[in-house]
This record gives sequence, C-alpha cells and structure tokens, in this order.
Amino acid sequence: MSSLEGKVAIVTGGAGGIGAATVAALAEAGARVVVADVAEDAVGEVVDTLTAQGHKVAGRVVDVSSEDSVRSLVRFTVDTFGGVDVVDNNAALVSAIKKDRDVVAMPVELWDEVMAVNLRGPMLLAKHTVPVLIERGGGSIINIASGQGLSGDRTMVAYGSSKGGLIALTRFIAAAYGEHGIRCNTLAPGLVKTPALDADMPPFVQDKIKEHNLIPRLGTPADVAAFVVFLASDAAGFVTGQTISVDGGFLSHLPTLAKLAPPGADAGNVADRT
Repeated sequence: MSSLEGKVAIVTGGAGGIGAATVAALAEAGARVVVADVAEDAVGEVVDTLTAQGHKVAGRVVDVSSEDSVRSLVRFTVDTFGGVDVVDNNAALVSAIKKDRDVVAMPVELWDEVMAVNLRGPMLLAKHTVPVLIERGGGSIINIASGQGLSGDRTMVAYGSSKGGLIALTRFIAAAYGEHGIRCNTLAPGLVKTPALDADMPPFVQDKIKEHNLIPRLGTPADVAAFVVFLASDAAGFVTGQTISVDGGFLSHLPTLAKLAPPGADAGNVADRT
C-alpha cells in the first residue's frame, strides 16, 4: 500500500514548477489530489496528464488571497473526495520579484500584494481546513517558505518577510492544534531550477549560488516534492512545528569562509585556509 493511500490533499500553486511536481508525487504515493491555482489552463493540463496515468486528481481555480475563493476550494475538495487530510501551501507571488527591492524603494501596494498571497493565503487555508482535519482525526499542513525567510538580503524584502512570517505561522498552528492530531511544518527551499527561475535569473547568478551549495547543484522541484510526501505521511507522525531547509546546505555554513580553502587543500583543515 502506498504511504498516502486513502488520503486527500490540496496543493495550492499546484499547476507549475514545485507545485506540479508535488501534485504528481502525492498522487504517485496514493493520495487523491486537488490542484489549486490561478492559472486555469495550466490546472487543466496537470489534471489531464495525471488522470491519463490513472491518478485521482481534480482541478480548481483559486485566488488564495480571497477568503471566499479559499472557502469554495475547501468545499469543492470535500464534495469531490470526501474530506481533507493534507494541505500543501505552495502558492506564492513571484511575478513581482523584479520590483521587490529594498525597504526605501518599496511600493506599499507591492508589499500588500505579496503578503496577501504568501502569508494571508496559507492562513486562510489553515482557517478553513483545520476544522475538516479535526473531523478526520488529524492531518498534515505543509507550508512552503524559502531560505530567504531565514536570512537577510539586499533585495526581495517583501518576499523574504512574507516567508519569515509563514515560518512563524507554522509554529502557531502546530502549537494550537497538535492535540487534535494536526501537524504543521515548513519547508524552506533554496534555489530551485524551474522555467520561471531561468526566465528571471541570469545563469551567472545561478552559478554563483550553486558554488556555495555544499551539494554542488541547484535544487529540483522533485527535491521539495519528496519532502512534502514525507511530511504528509505517517512516517513523519512525530514531526511538527519544524522548519526544514531543502537547500543543498546553502544556509548551513558561511559561504564566504567555505570558499577560503585554496584549490586542492583539505577543506576540513583550518590551517589550509591561512
């Protein structure tokens, strides 16, 4: 039996990149999955592809910043598959990243828009799924944050701040509903190779980040999706309130110091750095 056999999952932002890979991974693990996204055509493509493979998948267009839209999504999921057991809050506003600079240059409207999708959205999903999860005897909420929610940077202050808030929200949900069998955890991906990344980030920047990953490659959507399946399953039944970095070790060290070792030296020998 698959690890998620009989479970019902919602994946927001499920029509592309990490979200689409997560939908596929959950379905392959035996879950029935609702693909929730603002991109109607892309939702249909994901549903058609996985349905053709024999998986039980349904699609729903949703604006996670709208409470009415989220309420409708949860009702649709219950009506379609009988309940909810797993919520993967993957939706995020990335289209504004190029305008998301520093605090001084921050348009207030941009800040509000990013917070509405990246932070209000997961709050609304929790608000409307927690009662259903309790009725089912518990479940798992997985919030997809970012390494930028764990460290500062010169730009992307709205995005990073929203992801830091999401990490805090995770802890509050875990603390409030653990006694009801609900687990809530955060994944904080590093740089993940997707078509959207290639469109927005020049190759030389990607290469520079890859240099500082302890595992010398960029992440893939499958790297994140595999952890979502684990956190959704009973194998993670004693894990809650945690933030897990899926970043190739990027934030586990000081990148500038790690690169001080000369070529051919023993990277573990401090003497070789002087």
